[in-house]
Amino acid sequence: MIRVGIGHNAHRLTPGRKLILGGVEIAYQLGLEGWSDADVLLHAIINALLGAAALGDIGTHFPYGDPKYKDASSIDLLQRVKVMLDKHGWQITNIDATIIAEQPRLLPYIDKMRAKIGETLGLDPSLIGVKASSVDKLGSIGREEGIASEAVALIERRE
Repeated sequence: MIRVGIGHNAHRLTPGRKLILGGVEIAYQLGLEGWSDADVLLHAIINALLGAAALGDIGTHFPYGDPKYKDASSIDLLQRVKVMLDKHGWQITNIDATIIAEQPRLLPYIDKMRAKIGETLGLDPSLIGVKASSVDKLGSIGREEGIASEAVALIERRE
């Protein structure tokens, strides 16, 4: 049995925070506002994985406002989702994700993100697609007010 899940996440850019995407710190003057580290890429992946397994969403398991998750590392949250999937008999087949941002330019960080996600999930980085796209100055992302991400995950039942 195979299943597919889709995830989306977006956060506002703000001064005074580190910019973390895919578990990698990005050199930039702004970071993402959020209860945890606000890693929109990992949050979209988490939502895709949980959705594929019909296990709710990121807010169900790691609720906004819960002191346990204040400034939490999204890599740690992703690791916990992997444990949930294992417990329910699911294996991750592959992940494909897109980060949507006008700035900063992310190409120099993509391979590091894929490696970090792969290491966290016990997957070869070749099974993890990460891309970056801009919106040609359209909307709030085009005005550089925030960053969003979308992800698709394929999982299959363990034999």
